Amino acid sequence: MITSRDNEKLKLVRKLHERRWRDKLGLFFVEGEDAVAAATAEPIELLVAGENVEPALLAEVSTAAHPPRVIGVYRREDLPGAESRPVTLELWHVNDPGNVGTLVRSADAFGAAVTLSAGCADPTGPKALRASAGSIWRVPLVETGAGRRVALVAHGGAPLAETDLRGEVTFLLGAEREGLPAGVARDLEASIPIAGAESLNVAAAGAIALYEWRRQNP
Repeated sequence: MITSRDNEKLKLVRKLHERRWRDKLGLFFVEGEDAVAAATAEPIELLVAGENVEPALLAEVSTAAHPPRVIGVYRREDLPGAESRPVTLELWHVNDPGNVGTLVRSADAFGAAVTLSAGCADPTGPKALRASAGSIWRVPLVETGAGRRVALVAHGGAPLAETDLRGEVTFLLGAEREGLPAGVARDLEASIPIAGAESLNVAAAGAIALYEWRRQNP
């Protein structure tokens, strides 16, 4: 039973709160029984409140609003390999981890892959993992997508529903404030017609784009 906050396993989890340590060690942690159950790999460490660690100590290293009963530490190399998919979300400078995690979850729902540019939030960070709800274990993170490159823009593009999305497509999405960088190569631009709001949340736009792609590719 772990009874000291100076225990090396607890120190490891604290380190993994920071992206630099996740990058350096190639590790990440998930919190909660559902998150551990969703994993497709065995953890290198499994901390269970009341079984091998005092509950108060596990709560101290948690990032969740409600302390979990279980924390598992996993290797990044055990996540899905780079597998080509007919549709890809290519994210540019999307630095909000909640949006990145939600987009990973949407990619899972529609059988898509995800590409992350430099400047994107880490999909294995705690907030992104909570938003992805286990989908990180089923979505390949790839270097580049296949097919036509369709940039989703807030204004000026062809209406998404009128855009031919049959076959392989890579949707390009930028950060909500800055949008997609001008220098990112694209074949065409599309927009989602809306009324009332200035623009859609990037995670909502990605989900709508994937739905429209699926509608055109039954």
